[in-house]
Amino acid sequence: MERRALLRDGSLVLAATAITPSLLMEGLSVAEDSSDSVRVAMVTDLHYADKPPAGSRHYRETLGKLDTASKQFADDKPDLLVELGDLIDAADSVEVELGYLKTINQRFSAICDDRHYVLGNHCVDTLTKQEFLAGVEKESSYYSFDRKGIHFVVLDSCFRSDGTPYQRRNFTWTDANVSAEELEWLRADLQSNQKPTIVFAHQRLDVSNHHGVKNGADVRKVLEESDNVVAVFQGHSHHNDLNDIGGIHYCTMAAMVEGSGPESNGYSMMEIHPDGSIQIQGFVRQASYQWPA
Repeated sequence: MERRALLRDGSLVLAATAITPSLLMEGLSVAEDSSDSVRVAMVTDLHYADKPPAGSRHYRETLGKLDTASKQFADDKPDLLVELGDLIDAADSVEVELGYLKTINQRFSAICDDRHYVLGNHCVDTLTKQEFLAGVEKESSYYSFDRKGIHFVVLDSCFRSDGTPYQRRNFTWTDANVSAEELEWLRADLQSNQKPTIVFAHQRLDVSNHHGVKNGADVRKVLEESDNVVAVFQGHSHHNDLNDIGGIHYCTMAAMVEGSGPESNGYSMMEIHPDGSIQIQGFVRQASYQWPA
């Protein structure tokens, strides 16, 4: 799969096509493609906590919602599983919050061996980054990896404007930044890569409001200069959204924590086909998309 062709063709279709259930029934199911495709299961903003609901957020219900998603993922057999941030919600103590993390990660880790966690601001409300990463058995909060000819990048925007990492309520959630050190790492990583690239983030890189990364324009410039990035998947604002900027799809996914009952769930399966086309099948409240090669 050749990246320049992806961007050239993709730029002709700036607005992604939403997929209706009837179209999916006509042959667009993610379960039907070749073994050369890369299948990525995605969830975001679970906010698991053993505490009563607050507003529209039903913290305890994410356990059951994740169980429902895991049954679908068992059928679709993803190559990797990605959580786009805010896996847990805040607790009054480190001990309690580590308990939240252990509970939700036991179920999450049973879904797929190849798992990836994007740091969300709620993940480090009470914990340090090191404590969260140790709890999910990861070494770094930002890194890259390759699967079947596709390059994947996990970003961490949980830094204050002065470069201080988020931890233990030392931050304001609207002051989200990619650190200077991480930005330089990202530039070097993308320059050394020739493969089509997918980026995973928590805070949004496509908006300048309170849900956006404050230096998001700088990050977008690095992504665009690489001429390899196809799409960015992000969470944080809890609702479906899609923007196309500089030939890159910025796809915001629906939060699992929002609303009560199975009808308020949201999760997705992405399939990147050998010809460069990308299909995202959303379930329940998550929108579906088809991006041609």
